[in-house]
Amino acid sequence: MTELPRVSVVVPACNEGEQITGVLDRLFESVRLSSEVLVIVDSPDDTTVPAAEGYSEKEPRLRCLVNTYDRGPANAIRYGIDAAAAPVVVVTMADGCDDARQIDELVRLVERGVAVAAASRYMPGGQQVGGPVLKGTLSRLAGRSLRILAHVGTRDATNSFKAYSTEFVRQDGIDSRGGFEIGIELTAKAKRLRLPVAEIPTIWLDRQAGVSNFKVAKWVPSYVRWYRFAFGPQLTADQVRDRGAARQRGQGKSQEA
Repeated sequence: MTELPRVSVVVPACNEGEQITGVLDRLFESVRLSSEVLVIVDSPDDTTVPAAEGYSEKEPRLRCLVNTYDRGPANAIRYGIDAAAAPVVVVTMADGCDDARQIDELVRLVERGVAVAAASRYMPGGQQVGGPVLKGTLSRLAGRSLRILAHVGTRDATNSFKAYSTEFVRQDGIDSRGGFEIGIELTAKAKRLRLPVAEIPTIWLDRQAGVSNFKVAKWVPSYVRWYRFAFGPQLTADQVRDRGAARQRGQGKSQEA
C-alpha cells in the first residue's frame, strides 16, 4: 500500500505559463515532509497546464488538475482540498509570494492539534514587502481588529497562505465561491466552533513577474461578510453546515431570478 503524504499543497493557478516552474522548484526544494502538490486550473487550455504537466514528468508528487466546480480561485481551492490525499492541506499561491520553507512548520502545528495554522505578515517578525497599498492597508486593519476584537487567534486572517486540518475543512465545508476569501472564512468558522488557531510570522514578497489576479473591488464584499461572521457566539458543526447550505440555496435562487 502506498503511504499517504503528510501534506497536500494546493496551488490555484491562472495562466502562469512557464513562471509556475520557479514556484514548483521552490516548493519541492523546501518541503521536507512527505507531500503531494496539486496545481489547480480552471480549464485545460490554461497556459499553466503545459508547464505543470511537463514538470510532473520528472516529479511524480505533482498533479495538475482541472477544476470542475466553477471558475475562480475559491472554487479551484475547494476542488483542490476535496482532491487532497493528506490529513493536512496547505494553500499557497502560484505567484511565488509565499515562503515555501514555512510549509513544514505550518503542517506540524496542525498535526499538534490546531484546525488552522496561519502564516502571518502582521505579527512580530512578519512583513509585507510590496503589493497594492489599499489592499495591504485593508488586510492589515481587518487582521488586527479580528485578533483584538473577535479573538480569532491570528493577526492575518485574510492571508491565503494557511494550513488546515483536512477533516475540519471537509466536515464544516467551504461556502466561498468568489475570490481568495477562503482564508478568512475558515478562520472565522474555526473561531465560532471554538477550534484552535495558531500563527507563525512570514515575510510576503510581491510577485516579480506577471499580473496579480486579485480583484479588490469585486471581492471585498465577501471578505466583509466573513469578517462579520467571526463575531458571534459559539456554533456547532451542524449549525455551521446548515448556515452554509442556506446561504448556497439563497445564492442559487438569486441567480435564477
